[in-house]
Amino acid sequence: MKRSLRILFLLFFGYLSAQENATQSVYFEFDKFALNPFQTNTLIKLVNSPNFPQVESIQLFGYCDDRGTEAYNNKLSEKRVSTVQKILLSNGVSQNKIFICEGKGRVLLATDSVKNAAKTRYKNRRVDLVFNTKTTHTSFPANPKVGDLIILDRISFEIGSSMLSEKAKKELDRVVVSLQQYKTLRFEIKGHVCCTSSKYSDAIDKETQDRNLSVNRAKNAFVYFRSKGISPYRMRYKGYGNRFPLGKGDDQDRRVELFITQL
Repeated sequence: MKRSLRILFLLFFGYLSAQENATQSVYFEFDKFALNPFQTNTLIKLVNSPNFPQVESIQLFGYCDDRGTEAYNNKLSEKRVSTVQKILLSNGVSQNKIFICEGKGRVLLATDSVKNAAKTRYKNRRVDLVFNTKTTHTSFPANPKVGDLIILDRISFEIGSSMLSEKAKKELDRVVVSLQQYKTLRFEIKGHVCCTSSKYSDAIDKETQDRNLSVNRAKNAFVYFRSKGISPYRMRYKGYGNRFPLGKGDDQDRRVELFITQL
């Protein structure tokens, strides 16, 4: 059993390193939303794998077999997703990495055409974990994917300021055109700062005098997108302070990024 599990991890992370996302499933007993020890151990070993840090985001989708009412199975699939989420969080996975938690309910089964209904039903009682690796772009990609990180390197802020320059607005206008093309795409706006003391995680915004400069940079991009007709339900914003310098100079660290969370 241990050997087969080790092979599973090698195959899974080999696939993950070659692709931009990969899916791993864990399985539940009939009418249960708790995982047995083997399935729990599968999750923990994935999280503790040396290759796991390359995962940028995780999506969780829960399912049930075809027995029981639709309403009951919808709730059961949500509980299964919640179980997996709690295991991930308790083993050090940041909530910021888990972007989607969705119970999909029951998977209908055509019993007259399925050779092994019991095995198929077992495979349907599951949670799929979709692991997305980070792909970085400097402009909006022609074929965006979940997990894409778009570093808007034409947008740079003045030191201590969260105000968008006219040049920055023109760059955001180009992004708006792409967002209008992909109408269901959802994303997070990430704000960053440079030049702060190691004592602080964020810088002071000279416009507000509050130590939330990275948040305000992301928020101002959010507000600008909204003013151009992009639905606020498609986007969220968050400040990351000085935690992720690019190593390309201070002006490149005074930036905002877009991270695609859903298509």
